[in-house]
Amino acid sequence: MTAELEKYILEHTEPEPEYLYRLWRATNIYTIHGRMASGHLQGRLLKMLVTMLRPHQVLEIGTFSGYSAISMAEGLEEGAKLYTYEINDEMEDFTRPWIEGSAVADKIEFIIGDALKEAPKLGITFDLAFMDGDKRTYRECYEMVMSLLRPGGYILADNTLWDGHVVDHAYDKDRQTQGIETFNDYIARDERVEQLILPLRDGLTIIRKK
Repeated sequence: MTAELEKYILEHTEPEPEYLYRLWRATNIYTIHGRMASGHLQGRLLKMLVTMLRPHQVLEIGTFSGYSAISMAEGLEEGAKLYTYEINDEMEDFTRPWIEGSAVADKIEFIIGDALKEAPKLGITFDLAFMDGDKRTYRECYEMVMSLLRPGGYILADNTLWDGHVVDHAYDKDRQTQGIETFNDYIARDERVEQLILPLRDGLTIIRKK
């Protein structure tokens, strides 16, 4: 993807909302890993997918600065809810004001905690889940999500190409790369689902539970 082609794509995609643009800038200025925020193109895709799928209950694992949560919540219908978990409590002071200050704050429940342990306690059956947490535990996270997902529900798993490291042997011993590779191999063999990887940004896998 050249910079020129990326610019062309963004110019022909629904404009990034001004509030999300300000969040994206603040994320890159005030946090160490600003590039982890979904950004314009992926944010518009998430909103579009939510609008298409019309989920009533959405689970997000890995809130970070709140960009993806707000993007998905924009596509939610009235009465629908998104529950988003962030395990790093140091992000709360940055993220909570952005979520609560958004136009979709009433559709988002922002929770500090480990989704692997806490999400099952909600007692909710989800229609859609967005996985963007610790890559080292993606397989375990996937199984947890599958146990809470209705048949016909969808999982969106982010970063599944991991900067191309999944095919770069220089990263064979990197634990995060190993986690993504294990997850990808596992999904490819899982007969409970249909799946495809979109080569968008860092790789986005769309998974449908049969």
